Amino acid sequence: MPPSSAKTSRPLHGKSVLITGAARRIGRACALAFAEAGADVAITYLNSRPEAQKTIHEIEKLGVHALAVRCDVRDEKSIQEAVKEVVGEFKRLDILVNNAAFYETAAIEDITIAQWDNMFDTNTRGPFLFSRTCAPELRKRRGRIINIGSLGGLRPWISHAHYCQSKAALHMQTQVLAKVFAPEIIVNCVSPGLIDSGEEKTNGFMKKMAAKTPMRRNGTAADVAAAVLMMATAPDFITGQILAVDGGLELV
Repeated sequence: MPPSSAKTSRPLHGKSVLITGAARRIGRACALAFAEAGADVAITYLNSRPEAQKTIHEIEKLGVHALAVRCDVRDEKSIQEAVKEVVGEFKRLDILVNNAAFYETAAIEDITIAQWDNMFDTNTRGPFLFSRTCAPELRKRRGRIINIGSLGGLRPWISHAHYCQSKAALHMQTQVLAKVFAPEIIVNCVSPGLIDSGEEKTNGFMKKMAAKTPMRRNGTAADVAAAVLMMATAPDFITGQILAVDGGLELV
């Protein structure tokens, strides 16, 4: 294959990416998309070791290096150790995808302090600590940070108050760090709408929401992964942006 064709088909060949919480769902789809694009891929997991090992095996079949590291994104020491292990294995870090997140439904009057703290520790502080820890290595490579936000950070969902606020804070974090880390590091955010996980218990609700969505369907993990990959390869003049991947649901 001519060099130009290889570069086009595997635009991230020679680069490495770290994706948090990527054993399953959206994180896994992102990991496989980056591997298909030629990047070496490291993923973190907390309690999903079997799924993480399966994802690593699938990444390796795509002809790139892969690594799974256990990490609690709520703990700074755990984050520092994970980043050290990834950089030690790959000898470089070009892209960080802050995907690990927590989601739950709770009425405002029922949210406990522990629930609130866990939500923000996972969804907001975790990405901040990962971004700050990875920044020195990313600066060397003129790298990128891609946060995974949520339509819930753009729209108020009354049964998910703590989740929505944590994701809104992540959106602002994206913009703040885009200014702080410029021009060496590009920082953007992909914010999914309703993503169909295929879980039977949500089918009725998901069908209802698909009918309300301008594109007449719910999103998939592949939709989000494609948007994340687009941000990873977009012109370096694009930074501090919040990209909704929601089929137009924000417009309704």
